[in-house]
Parts: sequence; C-alpha cells; structure tokens
Amino acid sequence: MVSLLIAVVVAAVVFDYINGFHDAANAIATVVSTGVLPLRTAVIIAAIFNFVGATTGTAVATTIATGFADAEIVDQTVVLSALLGASAWNLITWWYGIPSSSSHALIGGLAGAVVAHAGAGAFHWATLVKKVLVPLVVSPTLGFVAAFFLMVALLWVVRRARPGTVHRASRRLQLVSACMMAFSHGSNDAQKAMGIITLALVAFVANGGAGVPEWMMPVGDEVPRWVIYTCATAIALGTAAGGRRIIKTMGTKIIRISPLQGFAAETAGAATILVASHAGVPVSTTHVINACIMGVGASNRISAVRWGVATNIVIAWVLTLPLSAAMAFVIELVISRLLA
Repeated sequence: MVSLLIAVVVAAVVFDYINGFHDAANAIATVVSTGVLPLRTAVIIAAIFNFVGATTGTAVATTIATGFADAEIVDQTVVLSALLGASAWNLITWWYGIPSSSSHALIGGLAGAVVAHAGAGAFHWATLVKKVLVPLVVSPTLGFVAAFFLMVALLWVVRRARPGTVHRASRRLQLVSACMMAFSHGSNDAQKAMGIITLALVAFVANGGAGVPEWMMPVGDEVPRWVIYTCATAIALGTAAGGRRIIKTMGTKIIRISPLQGFAAETAGAATILVASHAGVPVSTTHVINACIMGVGASNRISAVRWGVATNIVIAWVLTLPLSAAMAFVIELVISRLLA
C-alpha cells in the first residue's frame, strides 16, 4: 500500500512538471513574441515567480483535496489513474501546440477515475458545476472584458505620446506584467498537484494505511509543507524546461501582439487568476490568458483576432474534461484489474 502511495506522489510530481512546461506559455508567450525577452531568460524568470506564487496559499489545493470526492471512497488507484489520464491529455495537447487546461485535465481525470471505481454517485458533481463549469465560462469572460477595457484605457492615455516612447515604456511594463502572470500561475496551478497529493494522503489514512511518517501526513485539511515545496519546485522546473510549441500558438497565431497589448493581457490575466486563487477556485490559467489576448486584439478591431485559431482552442477547452475523464476511466479499470 505504501508503494502505491509513493507511485501516486511520483505521478503527481511528474504531472506538476508537465503542467509547468505545458503552461509556461501562459506567463511568457507575449513577452517572448514581442521580443522583450529571449525565450531562455523568460522561462527562467517565469520559473522563479511560479515557485514563489506556489508557496503563497493552499485554498485551491483544499478544494481539490476535499471538494470532489470523499477520501473514504478514494483509493490510490483512483488518484493514480486521474494523474495518468490528465498527464496523457497534457502531453497530447502539448505535442500539437494546443493551449488546453491542465487544471481541467486533472479534474476530468479525477471524475473519470472516481466513477470507474465507485460509480457516478461517488463524485461531487455539484462542486464540479460550482468550482469548474461556472468558472470555465466566467473567468475567461472576465479576463476578456478586463483586457479589452484596460487596452482601450491605455490607448486613450498614450494617444498623444510618441510611438517610440510608448514602445519603450511598454517593454519595461511588460517585464512587470510577465512576472505578475507567472506569480499568479504558480498561485493557482501548482496547488492542483498539492491538492491531489493531499487527497491521496488522506485516503491512505482513511483506508487503514500505515507506515508513513507522521510529519508527512496532513492535519485535517492542511496541506503538508513538504507537499507545498515539492510541487512548487516541480512546476518551476517544468516551466524552466519551456513550452515553445504553445508559446508560438499563443504569442503569434491568435493575434500579432505588441508590447502594450502584452502588458494589458498579462495584467488583466494575472488579476483574474489571483482573485480566483484567493477564493479557492481552480480556474484554467490557460483559458484566462488566451481570453485576455483575444480581448486586447478585439479592442483594436474584431478582425485582428484570428478566430479560426481561437475556435480550435475553444474546442480543446470543451473536450478537455470529457476526454481526460475517459482516459482516466479506462486506466482505472486496467490498473484495478491488474492489481486484483
């Protein structure tokens, strides 16, 4: 039983690492595509701020650990299957350069694994609606609107300034906004892996497990400190590995973005994500920043956004939950049969 728990922790750390390089583009796509920073410098800065952001709270981790399924009906095969299903979907979308949601992949994987293990009634669908499906619509919409109006306001402020002055100032501001975006990404996304490890630890105890040092176990809903720093390190290292394929999609294929637009998109995105993190809502940072990029593009003119690319991204958003759930469902059945 301990060996299976170790496998779950390793899988969670691997998922967190994959999340890092899959979602590195969330923080740095605009700052790289506008030429403000070279890719390697950008990912290192993003990795540092991802780590710092990941250590600032655990509200989202608590939602993941306690909100979607009761620990008494979850075993290690369920958590392992959820992680493997989510990781598989992340790797598929990364390979094709599609900026899908790691968060929704994990939650979808958890739903599929729980249903395969204990039936549809074992999963908390009301929490899925409240904490995932509603924010799936609300958070990108808020990001789009915030970015749109922030961009309009910025254009009004600089309307009489020389283009060269605006360009130079925008490049400096974008350094700040990119750091803010990386910080907010860590504050939300790293907590998903923290929550899934905490769920595994609680389930281990609830199912009569023993042999794990007491300092490693959670007290109530509290996320152990070793889990926080392990996940923060994993997502930072993954971010440092980069994500060139998705950076290209987000930074150049949706719109051709300028430094001022990049600053507006990142600022609006960071603000939206930080509010969600504080509220314990596991939003998709990918969805938010993509919507913000579309928002700044639409503030110029609607045709500035390449809506064909945007439509493909939205399709990936819609498919992430059910397909990651289906993968985890099958994986859980296979693992359970192998261990029977």
